[in-house]
Amino acid sequence: MILDGIGDEEKWLAEGIAGIQHHAFYMHRALDANNLRDALKYSALMLSELRTSRLSPHKYYDLYMRAFDELRKLEMFFKDESRHGVSIIDLYELVQHAGNILPRLYLLCTVGSVYIKSKEAPAKDVLKDLVEMCRAVQHPMRGLFLRSYLSQVSRDKLPDIGSEYEGDADTVMDAVDFVLQNFTEMNKLWVRMQYQGPGRVREKHEKERSELRDLVGKNLHVLSQIEGVELELYKDNVLPRVLEQVINCKDELAQYYLMDCIIQVFPDEYHLQTLETLLAAFPQLQPTVDIKTVLSQLMERLSNYAASSTDVLPEFLQVEAFSKLSSAIGRVIEAQIDMPIVGSISLYVSLLTFTLRVHPDRLDYVDQVLGACVKKLSGTTKLEDNRAIKQVVALLSAPLEKYDDIVTALTLSNYPRVMDHLDNGTNKVMAVVIIQSIMKNNSCISTADKVEVLFELIKGLIKDLDCTSAEELDEEDFGEEQNSVARLIHMLYNDDPEEMLKILCTVKKHIMSGGPKRLPFTVPPLILSALKLVRRLQGQDGEVVGEEMPATPKKIFQILNQTIEALFSVPSPELALRLYLECAEAANDCDLEPVAYEFFTQAFVLYEEEIADSKAQVTAIHLIIGTLQRMNVFGVENRDTLTHKATGYSAKLLKKPDQCRAVYACSHLFWVDDQDGVKDGERVLLCLKRALRIANAAQQMASVTRGSSGPVTLFVEILNKYLYFFEKGNPQITSAAIQGLVELIKTEMQSDSTNVSPAPDAFFSSTLRYIQFQKQKGGVMGEKYAPIKV
Repeated sequence: MILDGIGDEEKWLAEGIAGIQHHAFYMHRALDANNLRDALKYSALMLSELRTSRLSPHKYYDLYMRAFDELRKLEMFFKDESRHGVSIIDLYELVQHAGNILPRLYLLCTVGSVYIKSKEAPAKDVLKDLVEMCRAVQHPMRGLFLRSYLSQVSRDKLPDIGSEYEGDADTVMDAVDFVLQNFTEMNKLWVRMQYQGPGRVREKHEKERSELRDLVGKNLHVLSQIEGVELELYKDNVLPRVLEQVINCKDELAQYYLMDCIIQVFPDEYHLQTLETLLAAFPQLQPTVDIKTVLSQLMERLSNYAASSTDVLPEFLQVEAFSKLSSAIGRVIEAQIDMPIVGSISLYVSLLTFTLRVHPDRLDYVDQVLGACVKKLSGTTKLEDNRAIKQVVALLSAPLEKYDDIVTALTLSNYPRVMDHLDNGTNKVMAVVIIQSIMKNNSCISTADKVEVLFELIKGLIKDLDCTSAEELDEEDFGEEQNSVARLIHMLYNDDPEEMLKILCTVKKHIMSGGPKRLPFTVPPLILSALKLVRRLQGQDGEVVGEEMPATPKKIFQILNQTIEALFSVPSPELALRLYLECAEAANDCDLEPVAYEFFTQAFVLYEEEIADSKAQVTAIHLIIGTLQRMNVFGVENRDTLTHKATGYSAKLLKKPDQCRAVYACSHLFWVDDQDGVKDGERVLLCLKRALRIANAAQQMASVTRGSSGPVTLFVEILNKYLYFFEKGNPQITSAAIQGLVELIKTEMQSDSTNVSPAPDAFFSSTLRYIQFQKQKGGVMGEKYAPIKV
């Protein structure tokens, strides 16, 4: 049915265009012959085609434009009196004898344009006559196009200041009155085009009506171009009259479009100075009008105006722009009770953007906007509308982007209250945005109070909110989130040790509530930050009297011990062991032997009771050996106990190659290459000989299980340890022992012809080249190496 209608419409349009072309042909002949009578006759017949009411606005516009082009030619004929021989005044009378009202008025407007140009009558009188005459056509679409034609032909002939058609003292008001009268009549006609029928058809008609909006809006554009419309006239006369028409028309489409037009066509300075009048109109609009978009555009224009020059900022303060906008938004939200929550929040986003651009120094304004948003959200549960959530994220992100400093945002009391209304997923997203802002701007959070506020803001990352468990989250996303929290912990710093300790305690309080899955990510950065503080406090071991929480290494180590113990619940024994060793090394630097010994004890207990995996045991024992080797705080007894434990555990590893490597690594515990370091050559040799025995046993096992003795890599590694201690001056490591080991390796390699792996051969060859190099180097080292034959 609709398709049939479209086909009929195309046919009617084609007929109308054919009619215009037919009559225009005869009109052209009459114009060429300078025959006024026939020119008027055929032009009236041509214009009669515009009397149709069967076309949609879009098709009617096509027809109108054909007629418009022909009227341009007719106007040129009317201007040249020598061609038709009739005065313009008589011609003005003559065209009024056309039979039909619509052609008559088109011809009258055309002649009227020439009449004004001739200046034989004041422009204001002719314009007033034309605008009044056009009332005769009350058909909405035909009347709209007729008045659009009047506006088109008269726009350059208004009696404006400085115009060639300028009249008496009230000349500007004459121009304004004409444009406003035409605008008012056009708007009435446009509003009357509303269709009250069924939904589907109404939607189609409303779309067609919307296509005609520019015909009405052009009047406001013409009004804005009148030179004489200065601020006072606009404020006292133009704006109130335009707004009165907008409010009284009570049409959703018209009100939205015209308010948008007002904001777009008139200067920003005018908007600022008439803000109260303009804003007062918004609550009076229809409840269904999309006020938020129009208001947002107004605030954006004012923001851009403020950004254009610092000289205009005093004007914003003078007119109290912020308070007026804030009040207006409040009134609009109250008036439009059906406005969805996303609409309200988007208004606050626009207001906040305006505030940050115009009054960036007024944090109280920013907090006030956030507070108003909290008030609006307070009646709702967690937001579920995705568009509303996006707007809240935009609201919260705006201060971070503006100030490049999270510290500023932390001073806004309503900031966390807005975040509380986000769902858990968005809360996390916002928390990540906050952390990224801190990283990007390298912000330093330097007080415990600010850290408390910050960790409240990012609590979505630090602990499970409501019923969501960490187990339900995607592993990769979860890891990335927790790594961002870990990076954040490193950004917390204060030069004052007491305040820094308070910061660390605040962080500890929050991360301990995060559940076992988060602790492996968040505990290490906390421990390492605390150890940085310990090293700053090196040597301060006394208790500070009168302090609630004295920042001494001992106190901090107590806190660290409790924190690492929390990892037992994960369980994550390997991580806990590493952290115990880190703490032991820090205690060593602070010369706190009992504390260091306690941390080592804890590490050994973990090794014994919790670490069962053979690979994890190998890694752990090497960490223990490496850390213990660097310790210089222990007395003889404590060191012996710990080294004995380390060597004992090394020899009990599951695989022989692992045993061998751990045992020869223990040799470094008995020879520390410092000025006051341990140098026990005999025990070094014992470790190396024990390693050789284990290597030999490994070879034999390989021979039994695989039929070959296996690679000699372990022997070559031990040879390299012999060379190390030989060069360090260990008297127990002699050139004869090295020579014997070299010969042993050669024998093993010759006997194992089945081994095709090139790595041991290359390793051994490289070691022999090194020995040769040392021999050739000469000097003391050359003499030491001289007896060794390779």
